Amino acid sequence: MVSHAGAALLAQVADTLGLTGALSRPLGSVKQRRRGHDPGRVIRDLAVMLADGGECVSDLGAVRDQPALFGAVASDSTAFRVVDRIASEPALLAAVRAAHARARERFWALHGAPARLTIDVDATLITAHSEKEGAAGTYKGGYGFHPLAAYADETREALGALLRPGNAGANTAADHVAVLDLALAQIPVEHVESIEILVRADTAGATHGLIDYCRAQDMRFSVGYELTEPVRAAILEVPEPAWVTALDQDGSARANGEVAELTGRVELGSWPEGARLIVRRERPHPGAQLSFSDHDGHRFQAILTDQDDQDIAVLECRHRQRAHVEDRIRDDKDTGLAKFPFKQFALNQVWLEIVLLAHDLLVWTQALLLDGELQTAEPKRLRYRLLHVAARLAFHGRRARLRLQHDWPWATELATAFQKLKALPAVTG
Repeated sequence: MVSHAGAALLAQVADTLGLTGALSRPLGSVKQRRRGHDPGRVIRDLAVMLADGGECVSDLGAVRDQPALFGAVASDSTAFRVVDRIASEPALLAAVRAAHARARERFWALHGAPARLTIDVDATLITAHSEKEGAAGTYKGGYGFHPLAAYADETREALGALLRPGNAGANTAADHVAVLDLALAQIPVEHVESIEILVRADTAGATHGLIDYCRAQDMRFSVGYELTEPVRAAILEVPEPAWVTALDQDGSARANGEVAELTGRVELGSWPEGARLIVRRERPHPGAQLSFSDHDGHRFQAILTDQDDQDIAVLECRHRQRAHVEDRIRDDKDTGLAKFPFKQFALNQVWLEIVLLAHDLLVWTQALLLDGELQTAEPKRLRYRLLHVAARLAFHGRRARLRLQHDWPWATELATAFQKLKALPAVTG
């Protein structure tokens, strides 16, 4: 009998996409003994453990105790030494990121590259104790870290993340540029020059450093914009016929919300040519607090963008889809991001990279092997229905068969996923 039978999908997806091999080659120097554990396999197993719901290195025991499914898995101390060695050499951390990019290239080749890529950049707060290096007071009165991450909206993939102290600025342009550099390095070479890229951020992204960087990299931008006094005055001067109905995510008219363009009413000369200012007004839900109100009691939100679409309702709706990044961050907090287990800052940066690997193992598995509701399910639901399923592993000759409980509601989905995985072409090179 084996537990967590569905988690074997994650390990095999890592092998099939070439992630394990891409990690093993550059990390070979970390191996201290000829017969020791492959460092690439160690990082893969840590990513599988996090994707399966683990929170710290010691949770690797749930994977290690099932060699029939996962093979030989390193001890906790060996896994720590691998993480420690990677943290001590920046080139090794870069190698982990390069291996991640190589596996993404393989995934895009199998699943198809998006026609357009939207990179959402956002920060979150992670509570930590004071003895952890880099932990500091946050703007919300807590204590911990303030990592900044970038995700691909169309594919739900994690593209890069930067670990920062808790007191790091929300609108630090250099940090936004750094995380976008990491994200761009994750895009396969054959697509990075041709694909249309849109960078989205909240008001923290409305800095000249970030906007100038986007323009230099030939990327569009869509960022939140502060409701300054000139913006507020311009909003109140917009004639009623200039307001158009906002759109819901499915393209239908939104019951509560209207959009107007302020580009000619607010001075935007300091921003790049083609910058546009768009504002949405809506009736606040009961209990919501207004930052300011006109005679009709609306709530207003503004965005700055250089997209040239004529329909401003489409532009505003597209920016509102930035809320998806909150889902990605929430998923990662359920996949190892909620706790940084080490005292040293550099080790926790490596941990953050493993969290990104775990995130993408889940996304790649869903995209390649699952259908319907399970293809977009959050990690908790995926674990409950598939990953944590018990099964009987039967061996006959040189073949192993995984026998599932026949009346488990999702047994067919799990069996089909293993069949699809087996049908994927083997990685070459």
